[in-house]
Amino acid sequence: LCRGFLCGLRLSPHVLGHSKAHVGRVVAELVRAAKAQGLQPGPLALSLRGDFVRIGSAYEQHKVRSPDCFDILVPLRLPPHLEPQPRCADGLGPRGAFVCGLRARAGWPRRYRPFAEGFCVELQGRSHLSSGLVLRWFQGHLQRCLGAVRYRLQERCRISLSACPGRPPTLHIVPCSDYVCCHISMAVRLIPAIPLGDTLYLMALPPEGPQAPPAPEALWGLNASRQEQRLLSWLKEQAPASSCHLKCLQILKGLRDLRGQGLEEPFCSQWGRVLSSYVLKTALFSLLLQGPLEAWDERFLLERLEDLVLYLRDCLRKQVLMHFFLGNASLPEAVALPRFLKEATPVNLLAAFDGPTLDLAAFQLINTWIQAPHVIRMYSSPRYLRPALTP
Repeated sequence: LCRGFLCGLRLSPHVLGHSKAHVGRVVAELVRAAKAQGLQPGPLALSLRGDFVRIGSAYEQHKVRSPDCFDILVPLRLPPHLEPQPRCADGLGPRGAFVCGLRARAGWPRRYRPFAEGFCVELQGRSHLSSGLVLRWFQGHLQRCLGAVRYRLQERCRISLSACPGRPPTLHIVPCSDYVCCHISMAVRLIPAIPLGDTLYLMALPPEGPQAPPAPEALWGLNASRQEQRLLSWLKEQAPASSCHLKCLQILKGLRDLRGQGLEEPFCSQWGRVLSSYVLKTALFSLLLQGPLEAWDERFLLERLEDLVLYLRDCLRKQVLMHFFLGNASLPEAVALPRFLKEATPVNLLAAFDGPTLDLAAFQLINTWIQAPHVIRMYSSPRYLRPALTP
Protein backbone atom coordinates (compact mmCIF):
# COMPACT_ATOMS: atom_id res chain seq x y z
CA LEU A 1 0.00 0.00 0.00
CA CYS A 2 2.91 2.36 0.77
CA ARG A 3 4.32 1.78 -2.71
CA GLY A 4 0.98 2.63 -4.29
CA PHE A 5 0.73 5.68 -2.03
CA LEU A 6 4.20 6.77 -3.15
CA CYS A 7 3.15 6.50 -6.79
CA GLY A 8 0.33 8.92 -6.02
CA LEU A 9 2.70 11.35 -4.26
CA ARG A 10 5.50 11.41 -6.80
CA LEU A 11 5.33 13.94 -9.58
CA SER A 12 5.66 13.35 -13.28
CA PRO A 13 9.33 14.03 -14.18
CA HIS A 14 8.13 15.46 -17.49
CA VAL A 15 5.74 17.97 -15.90
CA LEU A 16 8.13 18.91 -13.08
CA GLY A 17 11.01 19.32 -15.53
CA HIS A 18 8.97 21.62 -17.78
CA SER A 19 7.78 23.62 -14.76
CA LYS A 20 11.31 24.11 -13.40
CA ALA A 21 12.66 25.14 -16.80
CA HIS A 22 9.83 27.63 -17.32
CA VAL A 23 10.27 29.10 -13.84
CA GLY A 24 14.01 29.45 -14.42
CA ARG A 25 13.53 31.41 -17.65
CA VAL A 26 10.96 33.79 -16.19
CA VAL A 27 12.88 34.44 -12.96
CA ALA A 28 16.09 35.04 -14.93
CA GLU A 29 14.32 37.74 -16.96
CA LEU A 30 12.94 39.43 -13.84
CA VAL A 31 16.24 39.33 -11.94
CA ARG A 32 18.13 40.68 -14.95
CA ALA A 33 15.68 43.57 -15.29
CA ALA A 34 15.72 44.30 -11.55
CA LYS A 35 19.50 44.42 -11.50
CA ALA A 36 19.65 46.69 -14.57
CA GLN A 37 16.99 49.11 -13.27
CA GLY A 38 18.24 49.19 -9.69
CA LEU A 39 20.47 51.79 -8.16
CA GLN A 40 24.16 51.48 -8.91
CA PRO A 41 26.02 49.62 -6.15
CA GLY A 42 27.44 52.11 -3.70
CA PRO A 43 27.53 53.09 -0.06
CA LEU A 44 23.92 54.30 -0.03
CA ALA A 45 22.22 51.58 -2.07
CA LEU A 46 20.77 48.13 -2.05
CA SER A 47 20.92 46.20 -5.32
CA LEU A 48 20.56 42.70 -6.72
CA ARG A 49 23.67 40.64 -7.31
CA GLY A 50 22.20 39.39 -10.60
CA ASP A 51 21.87 35.64 -9.98
CA PHE A 52 19.38 33.39 -8.19
CA VAL A 53 19.56 30.12 -6.25
CA ARG A 54 17.03 27.30 -6.63
CA ILE A 55 16.18 25.71 -3.28
CA GLY A 56 13.58 23.41 -1.74
CA SER A 57 12.04 20.02 -2.40
CA ALA A 58 11.28 20.66 -6.09
CA TYR A 59 15.04 20.82 -6.73
CA GLU A 60 16.02 18.10 -4.23
CA GLN A 61 13.83 15.34 -5.72
CA HIS A 62 11.49 14.85 -2.77
CA LYS A 63 8.58 17.17 -3.62
CA VAL A 64 5.09 15.76 -3.08
CA ARG A 65 1.71 16.62 -4.54
CA SER A 66 1.63 19.41 -7.15
CA PRO A 67 4.52 20.66 -9.32
CA ASP A 68 3.39 24.29 -9.16
CA CYS A 69 5.17 25.83 -6.14
CA PHE A 70 8.85 26.80 -6.04
CA ASP A 71 11.27 28.63 -3.74
CA ILE A 72 14.12 30.75 -5.12
CA LEU A 73 16.71 32.82 -3.26
CA VAL A 74 17.62 36.17 -4.83
CA PRO A 75 21.00 37.35 -3.45
CA LEU A 76 21.46 41.06 -2.76
CA ARG A 77 24.52 43.28 -2.77
CA LEU A 78 25.06 45.19 0.46
CA PRO A 79 27.12 48.21 1.39
CA PRO A 80 30.35 47.48 3.30
CA HIS A 81 30.74 47.84 7.07
CA LEU A 82 28.01 45.33 7.93
CA GLU A 83 29.18 42.26 9.82
CA PRO A 84 27.24 39.09 10.78
CA GLN A 85 26.73 38.55 14.49
CA PRO A 86 25.13 35.27 15.66
CA ARG A 87 22.59 36.07 18.39
CA CYS A 88 21.42 32.63 19.59
CA ALA A 89 23.39 32.89 22.81
CA ASP A 90 21.72 36.22 23.63
CA GLY A 91 18.30 34.62 23.86
CA LEU A 92 17.02 36.94 21.13
CA GLY A 93 14.64 35.73 18.44
CA PRO A 94 12.48 32.61 18.31
CA ARG A 95 13.60 29.45 20.07
CA GLY A 96 14.52 26.52 17.87
CA ALA A 97 16.07 28.71 15.15
CA PHE A 98 19.53 30.05 14.41
CA VAL A 99 19.36 33.84 14.30
CA CYS A 100 21.95 36.35 13.18
CA GLY A 101 22.18 40.11 13.13
CA LEU A 102 23.91 42.22 10.48
CA ARG A 103 25.46 44.89 12.66
CA ALA A 104 27.09 48.10 11.53
CA ARG A 105 30.73 48.22 12.51
CA ALA A 106 31.85 50.73 15.10
CA GLY A 107 32.59 54.15 13.65
CA TRP A 108 30.18 53.88 10.71
CA PRO A 109 31.10 56.87 8.48
CA ARG A 110 28.70 59.78 8.41
CA ARG A 111 28.12 59.31 4.68
CA TYR A 112 26.37 55.98 5.43
CA ARG A 113 23.74 57.71 7.56
CA PRO A 114 21.10 57.86 4.76
CA PHE A 115 21.44 54.10 4.30
CA ALA A 116 21.14 53.51 8.04
CA GLU A 117 18.03 55.66 8.24
CA GLY A 118 16.43 53.85 5.30
CA PHE A 119 17.32 50.23 6.04
CA CYS A 120 18.50 49.84 9.66
CA VAL A 121 16.94 49.56 13.10
CA GLU A 122 18.49 49.89 16.54
CA LEU A 123 19.27 46.83 18.65
CA GLN A 124 21.13 47.18 21.94
CA GLY A 125 22.40 50.60 20.92
CA ARG A 126 23.82 49.60 17.52
CA SER A 127 22.44 49.83 13.98
CA HIS A 128 21.38 46.52 12.45
CA LEU A 129 20.08 45.84 8.95
CA SER A 130 16.30 45.42 9.12
CA SER A 131 14.85 42.36 7.41
CA GLY A 132 11.43 44.05 7.28
CA LEU A 133 12.72 47.18 5.53
CA VAL A 134 14.79 45.12 3.09
CA LEU A 135 11.76 42.94 2.33
CA ARG A 136 9.60 45.97 1.59
CA TRP A 137 12.29 47.48 -0.65
CA PHE A 138 12.72 44.17 -2.48
CA GLN A 139 9.00 43.77 -3.15
CA GLY A 140 8.65 47.36 -4.40
CA HIS A 141 11.74 47.09 -6.59
CA LEU A 142 10.48 43.89 -8.28
CA GLN A 143 7.03 45.42 -8.72
CA ARG A 144 8.53 48.41 -10.53
CA CYS A 145 10.41 46.10 -12.92
CA LEU A 146 7.42 43.90 -13.63
CA GLY A 147 6.02 46.04 -16.45
CA ALA A 148 9.05 45.72 -18.72
CA VAL A 149 9.39 42.02 -18.04
CA ARG A 150 5.67 41.42 -18.60
CA TYR A 151 5.94 43.01 -22.03
CA ARG A 152 8.93 40.84 -23.04
CA LEU A 153 7.24 37.67 -21.79
CA GLN A 154 3.74 38.32 -23.11
CA GLU A 155 4.04 35.58 -25.76
CA ARG A 156 5.17 33.02 -23.18
CA CYS A 157 3.04 33.74 -20.12
CA ARG A 158 1.17 36.21 -17.94
CA ILE A 159 2.94 37.19 -14.73
CA SER A 160 1.95 39.06 -11.58
CA LEU A 161 3.40 39.69 -8.12
CA SER A 162 1.68 39.46 -4.75
CA ALA A 163 2.86 39.66 -1.15
CA CYS A 164 1.61 39.43 2.41
CA PRO A 165 3.11 41.63 5.14
CA GLY A 166 6.28 40.13 6.56
CA ARG A 167 6.56 37.48 3.86
CA PRO A 168 8.54 37.30 0.61
CA PRO A 169 6.68 38.23 -2.58
CA THR A 170 5.24 35.48 -4.76
CA LEU A 171 5.57 35.56 -8.52
CA HIS A 172 2.54 34.03 -10.28
CA ILE A 173 3.14 32.57 -13.75
CA VAL A 174 0.33 31.51 -16.08
CA PRO A 175 1.82 29.99 -19.27
CA CYS A 176 0.26 30.76 -22.63
CA SER A 177 -1.36 27.67 -24.11
CA ASP A 178 0.78 27.66 -27.23
CA TYR A 179 4.11 28.08 -25.43
CA VAL A 180 4.46 25.08 -23.13
CA CYS A 181 2.79 21.68 -23.26
CA CYS A 182 2.16 21.54 -19.48
CA HIS A 183 -0.39 24.28 -18.91
CA ILE A 184 0.17 24.67 -15.17
CA SER A 185 -0.07 27.93 -13.28
CA MET A 186 2.99 28.29 -11.04
CA ALA A 187 3.71 30.22 -7.84
CA VAL A 188 7.33 31.15 -7.15
CA ARG A 189 8.34 32.53 -3.78
CA LEU A 190 11.18 35.01 -4.37
CA ILE A 191 13.23 35.29 -1.17
CA PRO A 192 15.74 38.15 -0.79
CA ALA A 193 18.95 36.69 0.63
CA ILE A 194 22.09 38.19 2.16
CA PRO A 195 25.22 36.27 1.05
CA LEU A 196 27.64 35.33 3.82
CA GLY A 197 30.17 33.69 1.49
CA ASP A 198 30.75 29.94 1.13
CA THR A 199 27.25 29.59 -0.39
CA LEU A 200 25.59 30.56 2.91
CA TYR A 201 22.73 33.04 3.04
CA LEU A 202 20.69 34.98 5.57
CA MET A 203 16.97 35.47 5.00
CA ALA A 204 14.14 37.15 6.88
CA LEU A 205 12.67 35.04 9.69
CA PRO A 206 9.15 33.88 8.79
CA PRO A 207 6.27 34.52 11.20
CA GLU A 208 5.83 31.53 13.52
CA GLY A 209 2.15 31.23 12.65
CA PRO A 210 -0.81 33.09 11.11
CA GLN A 211 -1.61 34.83 14.42
CA ALA A 212 1.95 35.10 15.72
CA PRO A 213 3.65 38.50 16.02
CA PRO A 214 6.30 39.30 13.42
CA ALA A 215 9.86 38.25 14.14
CA PRO A 216 12.30 40.97 15.32
CA GLU A 217 13.37 42.95 12.26
CA ALA A 218 17.00 43.16 13.39
CA LEU A 219 17.36 39.38 13.24
CA TRP A 220 17.82 37.09 10.22
CA GLY A 221 17.56 33.33 9.77
CA LEU A 222 20.20 31.07 8.24
CA ASN A 223 19.71 29.24 4.95
CA ALA A 224 22.07 26.31 4.31
CA SER A 225 20.24 24.88 1.30
CA ARG A 226 23.41 24.56 -0.76
CA GLN A 227 25.03 22.45 1.97
CA GLU A 228 21.92 20.25 2.05
CA GLN A 229 22.11 19.82 -1.72
CA ARG A 230 25.79 18.87 -1.46
CA LEU A 231 24.96 16.26 1.17
CA LEU A 232 22.16 14.85 -0.99
CA SER A 233 24.56 14.63 -3.96
CA TRP A 234 27.11 12.81 -1.80
CA LEU A 235 24.45 10.40 -0.55
CA LYS A 236 23.38 9.71 -4.12
CA GLU A 237 26.97 8.74 -4.98
CA GLN A 238 27.53 6.61 -1.89
CA ALA A 239 24.16 4.89 -1.47
CA PRO A 240 22.85 2.08 -3.67
CA ALA A 241 21.50 3.18 -7.04
CA SER A 242 18.05 2.07 -5.88
CA SER A 243 18.27 3.80 -2.49
CA CYS A 244 14.89 4.56 -0.92
CA HIS A 245 15.87 7.42 1.42
CA LEU A 246 14.08 10.10 -0.61
CA LYS A 247 11.07 7.82 -1.06
CA CYS A 248 10.88 7.41 2.72
CA LEU A 249 10.90 11.18 3.11
CA GLN A 250 8.15 11.60 0.52
CA ILE A 251 5.93 8.95 2.12
CA LEU A 252 6.37 10.43 5.59
CA LYS A 253 5.53 13.90 4.30
CA GLY A 254 2.44 12.47 2.63
CA LEU A 255 1.32 10.65 5.80
CA ARG A 256 1.85 13.83 7.81
CA ASP A 257 -0.35 15.80 5.42
CA LEU A 258 -3.08 13.16 5.40
CA ARG A 259 -3.18 12.85 9.19
CA GLY A 260 -3.39 16.62 9.42
CA GLN A 261 -6.69 16.49 7.51
CA GLY A 262 -8.35 14.79 10.50
CA LEU A 263 -6.89 16.87 13.35
CA GLU A 264 -8.65 19.73 15.10
CA GLU A 265 -7.21 23.14 15.85
CA PRO A 266 -5.09 24.28 17.58
CA PHE A 267 -3.14 21.02 17.41
CA CYS A 268 -3.58 20.75 13.64
CA SER A 269 -1.35 23.82 13.12
CA GLN A 270 1.12 22.63 15.74
CA TRP A 271 1.30 19.21 14.05
CA GLY A 272 2.40 20.79 10.79
CA ARG A 273 5.00 22.96 12.52
CA VAL A 274 6.42 20.21 14.74
CA LEU A 275 6.71 17.84 11.77
CA SER A 276 7.74 20.47 9.27
CA SER A 277 9.44 19.28 6.12
CA TYR A 278 12.71 20.67 7.48
CA VAL A 279 12.36 18.64 10.69
CA LEU A 280 11.59 15.47 8.71
CA LYS A 281 14.57 16.06 6.42
CA THR A 282 16.87 16.71 9.40
CA ALA A 283 15.75 13.45 11.03
CA LEU A 284 16.42 11.59 7.77
CA PHE A 285 19.93 13.07 7.45
CA SER A 286 20.75 12.12 11.05
CA LEU A 287 19.49 8.57 10.63
CA LEU A 288 21.28 8.04 7.29
CA LEU A 289 24.70 8.69 8.83
CA GLN A 290 24.14 6.26 11.71
CA GLY A 291 24.33 3.04 9.71
CA PRO A 292 25.51 1.50 6.46
CA LEU A 293 23.99 3.15 3.41
CA GLU A 294 23.59 -0.29 1.79
CA ALA A 295 20.70 -0.85 4.22
CA TRP A 296 18.73 1.81 2.34
CA ASP A 297 18.30 -0.32 -0.77
CA GLU A 298 14.73 -0.15 -2.07
CA ARG A 299 14.14 -3.77 -0.99
CA PHE A 300 14.10 -2.51 2.60
CA LEU A 301 11.73 0.41 2.04
CA LEU A 302 9.25 -0.49 4.79
CA GLU A 303 12.00 -1.32 7.31
CA ARG A 304 13.80 1.98 6.72
CA LEU A 305 10.52 3.93 6.80
CA GLU A 306 9.69 2.36 10.16
CA ASP A 307 13.20 3.20 11.41
CA LEU A 308 12.65 6.84 10.40
CA VAL A 309 9.28 6.98 12.19
CA LEU A 310 10.73 5.44 15.37
CA TYR A 311 13.78 7.71 15.29
CA LEU A 312 11.56 10.76 14.95
CA ARG A 313 9.29 9.52 17.75
CA ASP A 314 12.31 9.20 20.06
CA CYS A 315 13.41 12.73 19.18
CA LEU A 316 9.94 14.05 20.02
CA ARG A 317 9.89 12.19 23.33
CA LYS A 318 13.35 13.47 24.26
CA GLN A 319 12.38 16.93 22.96
CA VAL A 320 15.68 17.16 21.06
CA LEU A 321 16.49 17.24 17.35
CA MET A 322 19.63 19.23 16.64
CA HIS A 323 20.15 21.30 13.50
CA PHE A 324 22.14 19.05 11.21
CA PHE A 325 24.85 21.49 10.10
CA LEU A 326 25.43 23.82 13.07
CA GLY A 327 28.48 22.67 15.00
CA ASN A 328 28.19 19.11 13.66
CA ALA A 329 31.61 17.44 13.77
CA SER A 330 30.41 14.07 12.46
CA LEU A 331 29.72 15.05 8.86
CA PRO A 332 31.56 13.24 6.05
CA GLU A 333 34.77 14.96 4.99
CA ALA A 334 33.45 15.14 1.44
CA VAL A 335 30.73 17.54 2.65
CA ALA A 336 32.95 20.45 3.60
CA LEU A 337 31.29 22.98 5.88
CA PRO A 338 32.08 26.69 5.97
CA ARG A 339 33.82 27.88 9.12
CA PHE A 340 30.73 29.91 10.01
CA LEU A 341 28.70 26.70 10.36
CA LYS A 342 31.44 24.73 12.11
CA GLU A 343 31.80 27.34 14.82
CA ALA A 344 28.09 28.11 15.20
CA THR A 345 26.23 27.32 18.39
CA PRO A 346 24.13 24.12 17.94
CA VAL A 347 20.37 24.68 17.84
CA ASN A 348 17.61 22.34 18.98
CA LEU A 349 14.88 22.51 16.31
CA LEU A 350 12.24 21.35 18.82
CA ALA A 351 13.03 23.97 21.47
CA ALA A 352 10.08 26.13 20.38
CA PHE A 353 7.51 23.53 21.51
CA ASP A 354 6.42 22.53 25.01
CA GLY A 355 6.55 18.97 26.33
CA PRO A 356 2.82 18.14 26.09
CA THR A 357 2.72 19.26 22.43
CA LEU A 358 5.73 17.09 21.53
CA ASP A 359 4.32 14.12 23.47
CA LEU A 360 1.02 14.45 21.62
CA ALA A 361 2.87 14.71 18.30
CA ALA A 362 4.87 11.56 19.13
CA PHE A 363 1.65 9.70 19.96
CA GLN A 364 -0.06 10.84 16.76
CA LEU A 365 3.02 9.94 14.70
CA ILE A 366 3.09 6.36 15.97
CA ASN A 367 -0.69 6.10 15.68
CA THR A 368 -0.46 7.32 12.08
CA TRP A 369 2.23 4.73 11.29
CA ILE A 370 0.27 1.86 12.89
CA GLN A 371 -2.90 2.90 11.05
CA ALA A 372 -1.14 3.91 7.83
CA PRO A 373 -3.30 1.74 5.53
CA HIS A 374 -6.47 3.14 7.10
CA VAL A 375 -5.15 6.73 7.01
CA ILE A 376 -4.19 6.38 3.36
CA ARG A 377 -7.53 4.89 2.33
CA MET A 378 -9.64 7.28 4.38
CA TYR A 379 -7.98 10.65 3.94
CA SER A 380 -6.89 10.14 0.33
CA SER A 381 -10.53 10.09 -0.76
CA PRO A 382 -11.86 13.22 -2.51
CA ARG A 383 -14.13 13.82 0.47
CA TYR A 384 -11.16 14.68 2.70
CA LEU A 385 -8.59 16.14 0.35
CA ARG A 386 -8.06 19.89 0.63
CA PRO A 387 -6.55 21.95 -2.18
CA ALA A 388 -2.79 22.47 -1.87
CA LEU A 389 -1.82 25.92 -0.67
CA THR A 390 0.47 28.15 -2.70
CA PRO A 391 3.58 29.40 -0.85
